[in-house]
Amino acid sequence: SQSIGVSRDKLRSIQILSRHRIGIPKTAFVHELDDIVPTIDRMGGPPVVIKLLEGTQGIGVILADSTNVAKSIIEVLQGAASQHVLIQQFVKESKGRDVRAFVVGNRVVAAMRRVAQGDEFRSNVHRGGRAESIKDFDPEYERTALHAAQIMGLRVAGVDMLEGKDGPRVMEVNWAPGLAG
Repeated sequence: SQSIGVSRDKLRSIQILSRHRIGIPKTAFVHELDDIVPTIDRMGGPPVVIKLLEGTQGIGVILADSTNVAKSIIEVLQGAASQHVLIQQFVKESKGRDVRAFVVGNRVVAAMRRVAQGDEFRSNVHRGGRAESIKDFDPEYERTALHAAQIMGLRVAGVDMLEGKDGPRVMEVNWAPGLAG
């Protein structure tokens, strides 16, 4: 149950993965509104992805094209909705695509690439993304998925990764991964 609880908390899981040198997009938790602009600057500027700390199926994930838009979104979420958020580097080279590896025990039993449709940047099948089977799974992605699931203490997991220019960038490790697609 501890592993499930940690994997549901995006902030805690990102902290744990980064401590174990798993590749992740640059990520920050911003509590004070005055910290938003300097944080985005440290990430290399916009666009950035804003994520609710808890959310599934791409709900609560917003792409902000400018610093002002990001600041406005975070002000609304933290103020009116009392929601805490993460700011994450947008991995441009992933181009609305990600990879989900299904881990069972010490094996990746299947993998799929999810591709966003139209102007959408989220590739989740529940957001209209299209799934493609991956037959020859890249060994680096397989090692990353297995290591991420082990770190989180999950024997069954869906590891979502962006295809970054420096290799896999883990977005999250799902304790109850959807099999749609």
